[in-house]
Amino acid sequence: MTQALRDRAGRWRDQAIALGWLVLIWILLWGQISWANLLGGLVAGGAVLVFFPLPPVTFAGRLRLRALTVLAFRFAVDLVGASVHVAVLAVRPGPAPRSAIMGVPLRVRTDLNLALTAEVISLVPGTLVLDVDRDEAVIYVHVLDLPGTGGRTANRDRVLTVERRIVRAVGSRAEIRTVSSDPEAPS
Repeated sequence: MTQALRDRAGRWRDQAIALGWLVLIWILLWGQISWANLLGGLVAGGAVLVFFPLPPVTFAGRLRLRALTVLAFRFAVDLVGASVHVAVLAVRPGPAPRSAIMGVPLRVRTDLNLALTAEVISLVPGTLVLDVDRDEAVIYVHVLDLPGTGGRTANRDRVLTVERRIVRAVGSRAEIRTVSSDPEAPS
């Protein structure tokens, strides 16, 4: 099988998986499984994929179960800790917390890494990704209570740590070397 044929088969597979998810979401939105909802989901999902095509996201790495488990566990710990911190800020009397917007350049410049890092950062309360510069691989993050979360350096290191965990879980060997050999990388 030639490389072009493998690429084409991979694109068709990715489109079929995306269509499957779109049909599932369509059926969940309607709240019942029926032939009409299945057919409507196929039509709506097909239209989305035809009229709003996304660029292909390449996956050069492989899933590493141990690193994926570490990523999920640390995400859960960060989620609980940040939720408690935001809850305390919400009920604490006094002035509003000082926030900041900061740009964090990532070390791995793939679209998959940018997307996954931005998603994980945005899902943790107190941080929100405002913009992503694909060309420069910079994520612009809004941080709630900058002094209470350790300042700019601690928040920058937190974003780079999330990136490192994601790359270790799903990145290629070269990407893992990139995040592991960076002299400015947080430990």
